[in-house]
Amino acid sequence: MPHLPNAVMWSIPAFVLLAVVEMVSYRFHPDDDAEGYAAKDAATSVTMGLGSLVFDLLWKIPIVAIYAAIYELTPLRVPVVWWTLPLMLLAQDFFYYWSHRGHHVIRILWACHVVHHSSRKFNFTTALRQPWTTWTVWPFYVPMIALGVHPAAVAFCSSVNLVYQFWIHTERIGTLPRPIEFLFNTPSHHRVHHASQGGYLDRNFGGILIVWDRLFGSFVPETERPVYGLTKNIDTYNPLRVATHEYAAIARDIAAARDWRERAGRVFRGPGWQPATVLEAGLPEAGSPKTGPDAGSPKTGPEAGRPEPVGESVR
Repeated sequence: MPHLPNAVMWSIPAFVLLAVVEMVSYRFHPDDDAEGYAAKDAATSVTMGLGSLVFDLLWKIPIVAIYAAIYELTPLRVPVVWWTLPLMLLAQDFFYYWSHRGHHVIRILWACHVVHHSSRKFNFTTALRQPWTTWTVWPFYVPMIALGVHPAAVAFCSSVNLVYQFWIHTERIGTLPRPIEFLFNTPSHHRVHHASQGGYLDRNFGGILIVWDRLFGSFVPETERPVYGLTKNIDTYNPLRVATHEYAAIARDIAAARDWRERAGRVFRGPGWQPATVLEAGLPEAGSPKTGPDAGSPKTGPEAGRPEPVGESVR
């Protein structure tokens, strides 16, 4: 197994430099149609990114053990050579798409991923706003390990995917030439993903390639100006709250649930899921604002007419 670097760690100086350049660009060339930067928001995003590096080291211990066990059990082996690496990157990007999509439509997974969507800004520091509970991600890559891809190769591909996604968190780049926009995830596509408008919710899940969204029906082009953040924002810069607020909301919903079916739904259904009895009764919202694919700001497009949420989650 050749040594494969952690692309994220190697890219940190570039992340810092590009963020500074983007900040300066807004200072000298303001844009009234862009969200730009806010000091507290950027500081929170950077803190979340630094914290994720620490917590990821902790989560790696059990995850590496599980991956190593699966790798030892499978008789298959994929060599790490020049021609297999692009195929591994392609496979990892495919499974990333499903991981990302799953983290939007299953509430306990959304509790991890909501961190990345909690900023109302969209800039290079937003890319650094990473969750501290990434223990929910590893199952999606088990097929690669079972097919004989070394765990270190999966980790390398994941780091390359994450580095790629840094540059697409910006409003300074409009649309790119059509072939690039067709194949790759771009700032235009990712602005849609971070938007809170109903027609933009839960779209454009791709990491490096946007073709997965085109193939699986989750692609939406950028047509109107995005409004970033959650449909009901959490209004805090406290990193601990940013990291854990949805887990706390799930706990409150479970405590208030009427039976075990509802408890399971509060955890494993969509972030905006409500039991039929609640929807039929038209009960008022019971707790904190909601953060999920069915969240409740005014909706347009495909989301119009969807029932407004009643429970605790925030999108």
